[in-house]
Amino acid sequence: MSTTLIAVVIALLLGHVAQSLAASVRHYGWWGNWLRWLGSRFGEGGAWRGRYGIAIALLPPVITVGLFQLALDEPLLGLAGLLLGVAVLFYAWGPRDLDLDVDAIVDAQDPVARRDAAARLWPHDKTPTLDGPALVDAVFRNSLRRWFGVLFWFLLLGACGALLYRLAALSAEGDEAHLLPGENAAGARALLTLLDWPVAQLMTLSMALVGNFDTVLGAWKDGGGASLQLDTGFLGAVARASVRSEIADEAQDYAESGVSTASAIASSLGELPELRDAMSLVWRILLLWLAVIALFVIAGWVT
Repeated sequence: MSTTLIAVVIALLLGHVAQSLAASVRHYGWWGNWLRWLGSRFGEGGAWRGRYGIAIALLPPVITVGLFQLALDEPLLGLAGLLLGVAVLFYAWGPRDLDLDVDAIVDAQDPVARRDAAARLWPHDKTPTLDGPALVDAVFRNSLRRWFGVLFWFLLLGACGALLYRLAALSAEGDEAHLLPGENAAGARALLTLLDWPVAQLMTLSMALVGNFDTVLGAWKDGGGASLQLDTGFLGAVARASVRSEIADEAQDYAESGVSTASAIASSLGELPELRDAMSLVWRILLLWLAVIALFVIAGWVT
């Protein structure tokens, strides 16, 4: 667990201090070429075109990384395995920096520039929406895809888990999704939902701990999070409710401090307060996850 924490911290730091390196490394053209090659090798009606065909594409790279992970676990007191974990986690993270994309929306000077910046938070085939709730949804959807999904499966399975999640996300929603035949694409989307569901549940629990517990619990139940259906729609409902609660609390604080009119309160909150508070919540969730990992490390040392 200690090596896992070190790998996570190093990968996060590299992503922020070496953004040009991240941009130059996080390319997945090879994955698209691999999907094209598989599509050309399997005929009509083959396993590739079935619901579980995505497994044919995923297993070779994931198993390869898994074998390296096992082989490098012991050499050099685990240093080789640590370097592999850092490299794969750094590669699978993102691929774009969520902070920069959110800042670009806030800093946009006109509606056209803002819509162009917001498009980076939406899938390539979707039209961006600039209303507050939609932006909150987009921030949390992207934090799940770029951060927490990769991190969760890295914590659970190591480097091969991080790579599995990234490739599954690319296959289901990335630029490479159109390369999959119909049933195969449906299977890829189902796999991504399966990988996302436990992550979304943990993000919701974390939101309850760093935000308003009652608000989160109510939104989670109303959004269907208490059911066992593999659907992550509840995460957006919980995020919107949490952000609304935080903005209401801020507005109340301003009102109690002497800011009386609605326009003055809105001016105090600033432009796009939903976007700002959503990003703040995401960061608090990430810090909570890191703190929990650190507690496990300390507990392991103590015992």
